[in-house]
Amino acid sequence: MNTPEAAAAFSVTGPAAAIARAPKALLHDHLDGGLRAATVFELAHEIGHELPADDVAGLELWFHQSAHSGSLVRYLETFSHTVAVMQTREHLARVARECALDLAADGVVYAEVRYAPEQHLTAGLTLDDVVSAVQEGLADGTAEAAAGGRSIRVGTLLTAMRHAARSVEIAELAVRHRDGGVVGFDIAGAEAGYPPSRHLDAFEYLHRENFHVTIHAGEAFGLPSIWEAVQVCGTDRLGHGVRIVDDIEVLGGIDDHGRPRVRLGRTAAWVRDQRIPLELCPTSNVNTGAAASVKEHPITLLKDLRFRVTVNTDNRLMSDTTMTGEMAALVHEAGWTLADLRWVTINALKSAFIPFDQRLDIIEELVKPGYAALGVY
Repeated sequence: MNTPEAAAAFSVTGPAAAIARAPKALLHDHLDGGLRAATVFELAHEIGHELPADDVAGLELWFHQSAHSGSLVRYLETFSHTVAVMQTREHLARVARECALDLAADGVVYAEVRYAPEQHLTAGLTLDDVVSAVQEGLADGTAEAAAGGRSIRVGTLLTAMRHAARSVEIAELAVRHRDGGVVGFDIAGAEAGYPPSRHLDAFEYLHRENFHVTIHAGEAFGLPSIWEAVQVCGTDRLGHGVRIVDDIEVLGGIDDHGRPRVRLGRTAAWVRDQRIPLELCPTSNVNTGAAASVKEHPITLLKDLRFRVTVNTDNRLMSDTTMTGEMAALVHEAGWTLADLRWVTINALKSAFIPFDQRLDIIEELVKPGYAALGVY
């Protein structure tokens, strides 16, 4: 609950200071969407890749304006420039190292970072080369952060592209590296026309291997995508899943438990009852037109209805965001409290793709003490 000490922290130091200090957990962050603009600029000039801007500031602005276009298609076009500079072992390791350092500096104590190995093969790397380079960079960044007094653990999710035909190969790659830092499998890309069931053989293989799965679903496409991800493909989590709100009828008023009065459809009720985590990304959803604003984003309704809500960044470069920024927006625009932020952080760790005892250790040793220092228990 919120205590008088927590209220004092908000009033004396301001929400931003408290949120910046709070430990954070992140489940949905794309490696190729979180590069530093300066790194993209430097590496692009090194390899002769043409950029849409002449300096770092202009490039950063271009990424942000493209992300704010309201179009998922244009949003995804920005990745042509980040992926272009992630084709060698050295470049991949650098990007991964900087990712770990940037997340640690933002107060993230646990993160799962995803990327599509099949998109990093143009300079001659193999799929296994890509994975080992990323893991090397993350290990270096994690160690460097620890040396600077910042504790962070980063697992990786290997993503298959839904429009391609390599999902089984990527699933096998993920399982092959499960003891080297890869903790899960994902599919991503345009949802319309590419249902997750096209990759059913990959999901069946992963289930046989007792390996974790998340699926991008319910971002730009509606309930059919979510239903198929859950009931046909057996996903452990929903990447975004924001369109679950289409299966919730708001009746108005408050029920006996102090929650909004609603009528849940069959899919929404199943997702809530089964505690299927929603990897919600407020700023990104506003960028792509899936939500009108952070204030109007369904995440607050879903939180109040006690869905397994988590808060995520999606693409930090494109959306000009951080975990601190996402949380601050929810506080300032949607009326969230520190207690709400603690709740979603613990939700994320409960939903993480690492062993139960390791999840519990992070909750008990980092998250709960971190929020206790802010007066929230």
